[in-house]
Amino acid sequence: MQISVCDNGIGFSQEHADNIFKTFTRLNSRDKYEGTGLGLAVCKKIAERHNGYIYATAKENEGACFNVLFPV
Repeated sequence: MQISVCDNGIGFSQEHADNIFKTFTRLNSRDKYEGTGLGLAVCKKIAERHNGYIYATAKENEGACFNVLFPV
């Protein structure tokens, strides 16, 4: 099963796609955008605990898609 969530937000450079799932990793400064850098790390842990996988695709200033794959 696959769950995908896409937005049309600020996006990010695809070269950072693996890094955004690391604990406390932020791509933007706190004074520009809120957040702690925990949300996606928690999502990754949840996916992995269910034998799943999460990955992201994005383009800067065009948005991002977050895909979670779970075994059936």
